[in-house]
Amino acid sequence: MASERITLTAGDREVSLSSPNRVIWPDLGITKRELAEYAIAVAAPFLAANGHRPVSLERFPDTVDGEKFFSKNPPRGAPDYVHEVMCTYNSGRRHPQVVLDEVAAIVWAIQMNTVVFHPWASLAADTDNPVELRIDLDPQPGTDFADAAAVAPALRDVLREAGLEAWLKTSGNRGIHVFCPIEPTHEFLDVRHAVIAAGRELERRMPDKVTTAWWKEERGERIFVDFNQANRDRTMAGAYSPRSLPGATVATPITWDELAAGVDPTAFTVRTVPERLADIGDPWAQLQADPGRIDTLLEWWQRDLDAGLGELPFPPEFPKMPGEPPRVQPSRAKKTE
Repeated sequence: MASERITLTAGDREVSLSSPNRVIWPDLGITKRELAEYAIAVAAPFLAANGHRPVSLERFPDTVDGEKFFSKNPPRGAPDYVHEVMCTYNSGRRHPQVVLDEVAAIVWAIQMNTVVFHPWASLAADTDNPVELRIDLDPQPGTDFADAAAVAPALRDVLREAGLEAWLKTSGNRGIHVFCPIEPTHEFLDVRHAVIAAGRELERRMPDKVTTAWWKEERGERIFVDFNQANRDRTMAGAYSPRSLPGATVATPITWDELAAGVDPTAFTVRTVPERLADIGDPWAQLQADPGRIDTLLEWWQRDLDAGLGELPFPPEFPKMPGEPPRVQPSRAKKTE
């Protein structure tokens, strides 16, 4: 028996959606059709933030409680309005990656069971040089969103001193993502070093609340500045992307005034964000209007190198990098001494 199928209008195209009544978020009863309709409603700001760049698709064949897998390259049979770009990865290998340029392509991705969209920090026109400096304020055990919110204004001050303007979004979970638009003049490793420099400066000012320690056993009850999210091919849920959490939360751009007022990140969901956009518009509408440069942060990076602070560890799947310390947990390293 053939599965149920409907047709949705997505921009200038008609897109077929199979199993529209399949429930994706069981706790709320949100279906595949409702997710597709959400995508159509938020398409303009979604594409402004995530379009025209490589994107990885986090796909769930059943519900968000079930199995998942990531897709990077377009599958066979993808429609001609789903584009691709050749990307180079940290291993040196190259292969094509999906690029979403219009609302129909987003709906197609949902037809392919995508729930979470993970965009690169660079554009398809130049995949090697990011147009965003991204900082993930990641609450560690014993801390939560409120602790990240207390740290974010100090990070904003640090970035302003470096000549950058910071923009906010909720992660869709417990953290906060801070984005700075930048000119695409430096490759990913330089941007990672700029993030480390900003994180170290923030840590100096708030040592009891902030850490750049890569090893979890050293972080304590502090907010971790996850510098490795700035690496090539390391992505985070994009602006207006749903998350695969029970409450169908959305990674949502917010204003600094909202953060100061005590915003509740769980209030931003697949069902509430379209109305929010209709009411207040997109807080990120002008994000790319005046990109900055990372020169000052790279000067800080060099200053710290000269002071004896070296490279920080890379994720385990990355090749060994020049100047990188051993990838061994401190407690295990002590046992081998």
